[in-house]
Amino acid sequence: MKKLLIPAIIALSVSAAFAENQVATLRGTAPLDENPDAPVIPKVVNSDIRQVRNYPEQPPVIPHKIDGYQIDIKYNQCLTCHARSAIEVSQAPMVSITHFMDRDGQFLASVSPRRFFCTQCHVPQSEARIELKNTFVDVDEVLDYIQSQGGGSE
Repeated sequence: MKKLLIPAIIALSVSAAFAENQVATLRGTAPLDENPDAPVIPKVVNSDIRQVRNYPEQPPVIPHKIDGYQIDIKYNQCLTCHARSAIEVSQAPMVSITHFMDRDGQFLASVSPRRFFCTQCHVPQSEARIELKNTFVDVDEVLDYIQSQGGGSE
C-alpha cells in the first residue's frame, strides 16, 4: 500500500502545481496534444566584457560568440587567442594556470588534456528571457548579512 501511496501523493502535488500555474514549463500553456511554435533563439551576448563571477572557483563565462569554433581532439580554436603565446596580440585573458596541471598537480608545458575542451565548463551567455526566478545569493551578500547580524569572526 505504501508503494502506491507515495507516487499518488507526488502525482497529486504535481498536477495541483500545474493547475495553479506554479510550475514554469517551456510549453507555456499549450496542451500536450499540440505543438506550440518554437520560441525565437535568443541572441548570444557578444560584448567581450568580462562578467563578474558569482562564487569563488566559478569558471568565467564566454563574453563573445563561439559559433563555428572548432574544439575537438585535434584543435582548440579558443587557444588561438587565449594561449600564452597569443595573449600579447589578442589582448584576451590567458587560460588559468590550473589548466596546465595534470591530475597529480604537476605542471605541463601545454594545456592539460583534462582541460582542453573549454565548453565543458565555460559557456557563452545569451539575452534569453529568464523563465524562473533566481534565488542564488552571492557569497559577498552572505558575508554582509552575517556581519550585519553581529556574526563572523572576532
